[in-house]
Amino acid sequence: MSISLDGFVAGPDQSLENPLGKRGLELHGWHIGDPRVTEENQVAAGWLMRPRGAYVMGRNMFGPIRGEWDGDWTGWWGPEPPYHAPVYVLTHYEHPPIEMEGGTTFHFVTEGFDAAYAAAVEAAGGKGVDIAGGASTVRQALIAGVVDELTLDIAPVLLGSGERIFDGVESFGFEPVEVLNSPLATHIRYRKTG
Repeated sequence: MSISLDGFVAGPDQSLENPLGKRGLELHGWHIGDPRVTEENQVAAGWLMRPRGAYVMGRNMFGPIRGEWDGDWTGWWGPEPPYHAPVYVLTHYEHPPIEMEGGTTFHFVTEGFDAAYAAAVEAAGGKGVDIAGGASTVRQALIAGVVDELTLDIAPVLLGSGERIFDGVESFGFEPVEVLNSPLATHIRYRKTG
């Protein structure tokens, strides 16, 4: 998760025009378009993009639509999303699965995080499940104790408000195992202790 110095993983007022909220894109320069990208940033991008067997994400990460589904939205990523595996999207509104090019199928789960995670584990077949985001979904995974490894990409940015990842998480229970830094971000890989 890319995160600001003041703990936000997205800026305020997320919308179609600002999917990461106002100024949220500033957290992602280390892997999206900044010419100052270093070898360390490229290694961290490899951590981010390594293949998984399945993914879990929140509805806000899937798209800007709130409430009942309308239109034919298929995600932010175009006809071939980067996942190439089943993706379980948390939502309060039923939606049929959406099959995309490259092996990605979005499944919409209305029974909560535990149901989405269980379906992802089964679909992954031992290949690993990634909690893709956003903040609320990662927070639910941390509270459920199902995260074995967490990477924080800390951008030297202060957003002031937006979406926090750790609100309501009572203990961390991870230790750093690898740290990379650049002018664009400090990348810290944490592993669960005990």
